[in-house]
Formats: sequence, C-alpha cells, structure tokens
Amino acid sequence: MIALVPLGIAMEWSGKTDPLLPEWEMKWEQADANSLKEAAAAPDQEWIKVSANAARPLPPAGVSAAWLRFTIPKVTTNSALLIDKVYGNTIKAYWNNEIVYDSSQLVNFNGSKVLIPLSPKDGNGPMYLWSSGGGKGFGVEGGVRTGNYDKLIALYVKQDLVDMVLGAALIFMAAVLMTCLLFVRAELFSGGLWLVLVILSFGVLFITYSPFLPLILHNQGRLIETFFDLALFTLLPAFTFYFERIFGPGRGKRLVRFRNFQLGYSIFCFGFLLLNTLLSYRLDHLYRIMTVEVMGILMIIQLTYLLGLAVSYAYKGNKDAVIFSLGFAVFAVISLGELLLYFSSAERYHLYWWKWGVIAFVISLIVILGRGFARNYEQAVSYSRDLEKFNNEVQRSEKMEIISELAASVAHEVRNPLQVTRGFLQILGERSGSKEKEYLDMAMQELDRASVIITDFLTFAKPGLDQEDILEVSGELKHVSGILVPLANLQGGAIQLQLQDGLQVLGSSSKFKQAFINLIKNSVESLQENGLIKVSAWKSGSHIMVSVKDNGEGMKVSELARLGEPYYSNKTKGTGLGLMVTFRIIEAMNGSIQFHSKKGEGTEVIVKLPAYRNK
Repeated sequence: MIALVPLGIAMEWSGKTDPLLPEWEMKWEQADANSLKEAAAAPDQEWIKVSANAARPLPPAGVSAAWLRFTIPKVTTNSALLIDKVYGNTIKAYWNNEIVYDSSQLVNFNGSKVLIPLSPKDGNGPMYLWSSGGGKGFGVEGGVRTGNYDKLIALYVKQDLVDMVLGAALIFMAAVLMTCLLFVRAELFSGGLWLVLVILSFGVLFITYSPFLPLILHNQGRLIETFFDLALFTLLPAFTFYFERIFGPGRGKRLVRFRNFQLGYSIFCFGFLLLNTLLSYRLDHLYRIMTVEVMGILMIIQLTYLLGLAVSYAYKGNKDAVIFSLGFAVFAVISLGELLLYFSSAERYHLYWWKWGVIAFVISLIVILGRGFARNYEQAVSYSRDLEKFNNEVQRSEKMEIISELAASVAHEVRNPLQVTRGFLQILGERSGSKEKEYLDMAMQELDRASVIITDFLTFAKPGLDQEDILEVSGELKHVSGILVPLANLQGGAIQLQLQDGLQVLGSSSKFKQAFINLIKNSVESLQENGLIKVSAWKSGSHIMVSVKDNGEGMKVSELARLGEPYYSNKTKGTGLGLMVTFRIIEAMNGSIQFHSKKGEGTEVIVKLPAYRNK
C-alpha cells in the first residue's frame, strides 16, 4: 500500500503531465456516519462542487468528516490517482464499493499527498474518499490527476526527493564540521558547536518535513513528527547562541535574555513532548498549541529581532556582517513571509520556500568561513614574512653590536697614535725641501682620511644623541645643501629644494647634518650630465617626511638589498661606513629609511622621522 505523506507545494513537472480533474464534489458528514451506501444514495443537492483551483472549503460547526466524490476517466492497466493535498487523519478510498486505500494508522501532517493505484477490473464508476479527524479540517486541496502509475510515481519522487537530498547534505556538512572542531582550541570549539547544531537541525527539519520520508518509513508518522519537533527545539536557541557568538550580547545584554528565555521554552517543550508520549498522546491538542501556535509566534519574534540586529551590525561596515546579514535576510524574509501566510490562512498554507532561504543562509556562512580561511592564510604568510624580517634584523643587530664594540675599541686605540704621527710629519714638513714636503703633505692627507673613518666608526659605535635640540628641518637641510652645492656643480648637476616651513624634529643638529650629508653626497656622486637632486620635506600625520631623489645611475635590486650591510659599498674606494652611520643616526632618532631605485633611472631615499610635539 502506498502510504500517505506530507506535501510540499507542488512544483511544475518539466515532462508531459497527466490529465488533471477539473472538479469534484464534497459532502459534509459526522465522523460516526461512515457509510458508503448512505453517501452514494444522498441526493445531489447535498453535494457541493469544488473546482481544482479553488480553495478548500472550511467545514461548518459540528462537522468532523467529509465525503469526496471523483469522476474517474477510463483507466488502463497500471493506472493511478495522485492527490496533491488531503486533510484528515483517517483517509479511505472506495471504488465500486471496494476499499482501495486506507491510511487510518498515519499521522496528519497538515496537507498530505496520496497515490492510489487503480485497476481496470475495479470498473470505471465514481470514486468516494472518506476524510475525518485532524486539526486542519478535511477534504482535498490542489491538483488531482490520473494517469500512468510509473509516471505519477516519478513525478511524486521528483517533487519531493530534493528535500531528502538537501537534508542529507546538511547533515553530512554538520558531521564534517564537527570532526574538524575536535582538532581546534577550546575557545573555537564552543562557537563552532552552535553552528554544527544549527546546520544539523536544518538538515533534520528538511528530511522530516519532506513528503518523501513516510514513503520509506511506513506507519512511522509519530516518530517522524518527534524528530521534527526535537530539531525545531534545538534550532531556535542554537541559532541565537551562534548569532551571539558572532556579534556579541547586544545592547544591555537583551540578546542574552532573549536567548535564555528561548532555551528555557525549548526545554519546557521537550519535557511536554516526553509527558505527551508517556500519556499515549492524550495531550495532543494542548501540545499542538504550545509547539505550533506559541512556537510559531516565538519564531516570528526571533527572526524579526535578529534580522534587525544583523542589519544594524552590517551598517557599521563589517564585511562578514554584511555577508551574514544578506544571507540571513533572505532566510528571515522568506521564513517570515511564509509564517505570516501560514497563520493568515488559518494554518492551511504549507511551508515550502523556507528551505531555499536556509540554503542561501548556509551559503553565506560558508562564504564567511572561506573568508576566514583566506584571512588565516594571509595572516600566516604575513607572520612568516615578519618572522623572516625579524630574523634578518636580529642577525643584523648582532653583527652591528659586534662591529660597534670592535670599532669603539679600535678607534680609541688608533686615534691617538695617528694624531702623534701627524704632528711629527707636520714638523718634518716645515724642515724639508719642496719634494719631501709634497710627500709629507700626501701622507698627512691620508692620515686625515683615516681620522674621518675613525670618526665614522665612533659615530657608528655610539649613535646616541647626547644632546637633543628642537631642529628646524628646513633650516638644517638648507645648510646641508649649501655645503654640497659646489660638489654637485663640479659633477655637472644641481640641487633643488622643496621644503615646507614649520617642520620640527627632536635630535642632534650635527648628527642630523651628518646623516643627510651622507645621503645627498651619495646622490651627487651618482650624477651624470644634467644631473638633478630634489630634496623635499613635508608633514604626514605625526611624522616628518624627507625625500632625496636623483636622476643618477640608480641601483639594481641586489644592490638595494645589501644597503646598510657592514662595509658594503658600490663605489670603488667606498667603505660603506657613511651609509651605516646614516642608518644608525636615523634609528637613534626613532625614524626609518627606505630606498627606491631602478638601474639607469635614479634613486629616491625617503626618511621618516617623528614630528616634535610641543607639550
């Protein structure tokens, strides 16, 4: 026997459809007057005609059953009758005084689908259908079609199997996510657990609400109904818990109070379910009020409240909140609309489109999860780069520390002998001839150069600013430029200044000049014919920016990467100490320095220093 099953709103079949009955007849009856003979003998004025597209007539007061009479076209072998919606707990179909269908053991699901096999040997007279019991009235609603049994069962499956597939996919997704949660930290597990319960509950709702499930589980209506209710009791508080985990407790912790009330009501309904089961379902009427009417109103309040909160959070600009709100808005608007239709139609409307709202919402959760994975990956890559940079800085710092200690000790030990030697050479030069004096002057020049190198060593070893003053950046750079203009002119170049006034930093004037003399001098030495050096200074937020840009030879990427290394220089006679000293001075002033260069196009150095704030 084909079991009576709940109905989703019928979708149009893309294939060739079987004939639809345009109309049938209905006669109201008392539940204890189940007599086919009396119904068949009733006069025509007691029967009312019902069109296929018309709404199902509501029973008058005192009526508890109905007879329906269908005119069946001529049938052939392997035929059947498919009714979209039948209301009532007890459904019996008679054809030519023979019962051909009985569903007295099934539970009403507020609009059920029934497929009745027909055989030519039963004749071609009218079919009578008895409908009684249930809380939603009796009768037939929707389409009634006859035709080939195989085609009708295929249509039956095609309309309703999608619920099973979607539900199974959600349950599988929840199982996979739960498995993954077993390997994460405790603080992440609690939040993910609520999402697992939300997805799992949706999956169970899809399957238990599907008209296809009773086709598999014959006469298990109570069991299906119980699983549906348990999933609903779990979904509502779990969804609010998950919402709270994402966006917080809300203003004045209103969301927390609402969640606690919702959790308490779900526990109450679960207890009521157990009590009704123990009492052999004698509390069905009261249980229905608590779990359908009251729970439905609570769902409308929940969806409205959470939708308003989601929109307010999205308005603040959080991208994940926007995605969540869009998905949740689709789900909430569809669910709210269907719930309103359900209650406004005296609970005759059968919920269908909510499942596609759920799919849209789950997709938004997957997108958010994917964005989280992407952010974690980018963060891991960023951490890896920062770690590599940190390791390089540590190695550089260790090298600099060693060189600083060595430079300080060597410089102090060597400077005094050099000064003594220079003094003796100067005395000898005064008593020597012109030829010898020339050689002695060259020797003193080399000693002076060695003294400059030693001074750079000492500055590198001790770059601290012993005496800090408020420096006018524009004035300091103009002074530096004045010193180096003659050298630039000798190279066939020029220095151009673009300096804002009122730029102040804290530091040592001599060390500041030394750093920028080294930078501008390097630019001058890289100039070719018609060379130009632009020195600019401006304020950016809480920092002073100084740019030294030339159109000289430029550097390769490999050369840029080695700038500031001990004793590295791309000059023939360079020691690399000048740039090392510059790095140390800028670092001592809590600043930073960046180089941008391209071979054959020039180099730009950007120094960033904290601006002086007059407290």
